[in-house]
Amino acid sequence: MLIDMSTSRPGTSAQPSAPARRRHDDAPDTAALFTRLNGLEEGPERDAVRDELVTAWLPMAHRIAGRFRDRGESIEDLRQVAALGLVKAIDRFEPERGAFESYAVPTITGEVKRHFRDRMWALRVPRRVQELRNKVRVARRELTQNPGSPEPSAADIAVHTGLTEDEVATGMEALESFSTLSLDAELSAGDDGYSLADTLGSSDTSYDTVVDRESAKEGLRRLPERERAILYMRFFEDMTQSRIADHLGISQMHVSRLISRSCARVRDEALGQRAGRRGPEGRAEL
Repeated sequence: MLIDMSTSRPGTSAQPSAPARRRHDDAPDTAALFTRLNGLEEGPERDAVRDELVTAWLPMAHRIAGRFRDRGESIEDLRQVAALGLVKAIDRFEPERGAFESYAVPTITGEVKRHFRDRMWALRVPRRVQELRNKVRVARRELTQNPGSPEPSAADIAVHTGLTEDEVATGMEALESFSTLSLDAELSAGDDGYSLADTLGSSDTSYDTVVDRESAKEGLRRLPERERAILYMRFFEDMTQSRIADHLGISQMHVSRLISRSCARVRDEALGQRAGRRGPEGRAEL
């Protein structure tokens, strides 16, 4: 740790010329470089000075990244994020407003925290829910900091934070959002255990309807025009066989036979197409 003190003169007592300022070992004196950077236009010379500043302050960025180790992210990735925060701090720093370290530390720290907030969630949740999670987490830590303290209830946390119990419940659910459970995870230890995927969703019969409709298209195209018209009036316009017969000038019995024969023909062609797409053991052929 370095402390800048003024040197004493002969015959006078040692007096500091300015209040002593404590600095970290990884906080170099780069005031001259920043002054130079601030006076340069965009170009190779400015880029070179900027790179020199990044190199000089990179140890401090790595130290800040080290504060967040063992939180589920590799130290190499954290150092990359901290380095990005350092570059942002250098680009935005105004030398006349104070010491660079005072500006860079919160900037780099904020960049690392944003990385955890935005990238480390296995399940992406809204910013409002993330804030509720942080409030609930801090409240639980404060309420259980004394040895023997019981696990606080949702009501206890609500009173402590000023949130509603519904908001506390949302925050507590978000506490588990950093990790997810595999859909193949077994939910029962017995021989007849089932996976999480088995509990989700259900069979959708609409898919069968789509398959049947597509399978019937070719057969319908091959029908004579009158048979296609009869099927359209019966199944799409919901006309009775008697009305169809009156419309076409034929008997109702004839209409009934044409409908049965046309449906059987389309069905047989659709089943034949399915059989043709399957191998000898019922597997679909590509």
